[in-house]
Amino acid sequence: MTDIHEMSADTQVALMAQGKLSAEELMRATLTRIGEVNGALNAIVALRDADELLAEARAADQVSGRGALHGLPVAVKDLADVAGLVTSEGSPVFAGKVAKTDALHVARMRAAGAIFIGKTNTPEFGLGSHTFNPVHGVTRNPYDEGLTCGGSSGGAAVALASGMVSIADGSDMMGSLRNPAGWNNIYGFRPSWGRVPAEPAGDMYLHRLSTNGPMARCPADLALLLNVIAGPDPRQPGVFAEETFSAKATDLRGKRIGWLGDWGGVWPMEPGILDLCQAALNVFEKAGCEVELVPMPFSREALWESWTTLRSWSIWADLKPLMQVPETHRQIKDTGVWEAERGAALSAEQVQQASEMRSAWFRTAAALFDRYDALAAPTAQVWPFSVDQPYPTEIAGQGMDTYHRWMELVIPASLIGLPALAVPAGFGTNGLPMGLQVIGRYGNDQALLTLAETYHHETLWPQRHPPKR
Repeated sequence: MTDIHEMSADTQVALMAQGKLSAEELMRATLTRIGEVNGALNAIVALRDADELLAEARAADQVSGRGALHGLPVAVKDLADVAGLVTSEGSPVFAGKVAKTDALHVARMRAAGAIFIGKTNTPEFGLGSHTFNPVHGVTRNPYDEGLTCGGSSGGAAVALASGMVSIADGSDMMGSLRNPAGWNNIYGFRPSWGRVPAEPAGDMYLHRLSTNGPMARCPADLALLLNVIAGPDPRQPGVFAEETFSAKATDLRGKRIGWLGDWGGVWPMEPGILDLCQAALNVFEKAGCEVELVPMPFSREALWESWTTLRSWSIWADLKPLMQVPETHRQIKDTGVWEAERGAALSAEQVQQASEMRSAWFRTAAALFDRYDALAAPTAQVWPFSVDQPYPTEIAGQGMDTYHRWMELVIPASLIGLPALAVPAGFGTNGLPMGLQVIGRYGNDQALLTLAETYHHETLWPQRHPPKR
């Protein structure tokens, strides 16, 4: 029998519903696994008291009505509030701050029966794709503990890959669900904008770049969590109507995938990444898809200018209250200060021009989806790098002009809110995992789950090649 900590969330829920597994047994197995591996990996932070968790699990076993996540131990990304738990956001500014209420998607998970065991580690304020911060330290890659796990949903990805949890939430602004999924041999799904509503607070129109989404070791579990956290919120605009998602393998004959590769040769890539991702695309071809190389569909620099303008503007809006107080300003990491100050210096005309470029790219992408059912690209331009390196400063001899330029290939989806699902692409000759992002038409999230499940059925990468621990 498969060890409890290796089971999918869907299987765990089904066994509990059948009376073949209790929530208490699952919690004990979870805490045992965390005790075995978390000390070295540092994925789960602010772990709750074991006796309290076991008591909650026993109480769950006495409940007759069961939600979709009933009895599942869940650790929430440390950017989202969980009532009664610390939300540090990886920053000394918020170290020790206990949340009074649940974030919207957390409240939905709680209502579905999840038992919150703690938080998953993230970079400070979620900025950067390397999970380290001065509050909780660095999270390590379970495939090589000397290397980064990615970010900003790095703690969630490591907790999944190493079997500490079976399902996890994450968030994605600049690849934060996709990059760590690729580097940890799991799945990460950035849904369409508005699929998973954000908090109904502050501005709800201008700064739409990030979204919450599910992470898992199989697409069926992505659908399980997406069905819980997705759905309209009457307090905010621009959200999708209710929809039920599923992951079922299907006949892919006649489907067309456009391979973006290195964006016509302008995205620098470390050796081996494109070859590995093209091998992953061969799986789709064997399933009946037609894969075609797409010439550069839009200006690289126009995308980058639009993205960095709107991102910096958004980060300034988020960090402004902290930046205006000298005591908290001093506690923000250098890259956060740089980006917020850049945003503060922008003119209204620059922001308008960035929005116009974003609109032009959306129209171009919409035309691409008249030809292709999905687009594909790697999840990262580099392999996992040393935990001692804050971020890559060059790729294949090309210097990086910002702390996040090395993640440039995630912005075509992020900039215009397209759904993008990271699937494991396998392992390079260096023994390290990499991912492939499959990007869909806006609103067509279900089609990506179908593609991913068919791919998963043929590969089973997370199950066939878990970390050796």
